[in-house]
Amino acid sequence: MAMSFFQKIGRAVAGRSYVDDETLDAIEEALIESDMGVDTTLKVIDNLEERVQKDKYMSFDELVDLLREEIAALVPDSDNQAPESGHKPYVVLVVGVNGVGKTTTIGKLANYYRKQGLKVLLGAADTFRAAAVEQLTIWAERTGVDIVKQEMGSDPASVAFDTVKAAVARNADVVLIDTAGRLHNRIDLMNELTKIRNVIRKVVPDGPHEVMLVLDASTGQNAFQQTSEFARATDITALAVTKLDGTAKGGVVVGVSDKFGIPVRYIGVGEGIEDIRRFNKKDFVEALFKKEDLK
Repeated sequence: MAMSFFQKIGRAVAGRSYVDDETLDAIEEALIESDMGVDTTLKVIDNLEERVQKDKYMSFDELVDLLREEIAALVPDSDNQAPESGHKPYVVLVVGVNGVGKTTTIGKLANYYRKQGLKVLLGAADTFRAAAVEQLTIWAERTGVDIVKQEMGSDPASVAFDTVKAAVARNADVVLIDTAGRLHNRIDLMNELTKIRNVIRKVVPDGPHEVMLVLDASTGQNAFQQTSEFARATDITALAVTKLDGTAKGGVVVGVSDKFGIPVRYIGVGEGIEDIRRFNKKDFVEALFKKEDLK
């Protein structure tokens, strides 16, 4: 079983009675092992070094409190942009590479919003994979929401247009549009997402209201590369991080959100339909430093 973030920090400072360069080096290694990324790790270490210069003789708990404060400062607050913001229909364009749990996340979100009493409509605009349309259709059936789809190979922008048009006609509250997860040609990706955005605005002039990038927490440094590629292709407004079912993978949330300045909106914490949560920075940071993990 992978060590939690807190266990790695505990191992790094075990047996040390004061904070010296060796201690900071050990903490730096633990942060990098937690997939926080080099840039964010160095930022934490620099700030930590500056703060401990005043008092090298500090307890483990005091050091952890400093780390907690530094990490909390790096994670952007998740703002209130959500279906409750007043836009109707609230249009969410969901992007991400194949295999990160994008379609599953859309299904979970559909269930999450429907249980809030909102009327949800799905758009199957990932028309390059037959499995993607089939999977989204299954999720629509499981959650009891409507779906708009076309034949495999259809123009994704056409599906997006039909989806938002249907959303307006059916008085839907939330629209979740799946997109293809191809990164082999950034120009094609950029053109496709731009086209989808443009056709959405023909029906909903201020849409899409959210461009949500789905990342798999277990992919480590690949999450940084994926975010970089999609950020070049479109304006990402939020992150949804899947497979965050343990704090061992929590570093990637800190690193990606800090480096790109994008708030985390949702986290996936398991395989079940209910296993999705609105991201809460305070709860997340507290979970990283759960002392029970040292047992």
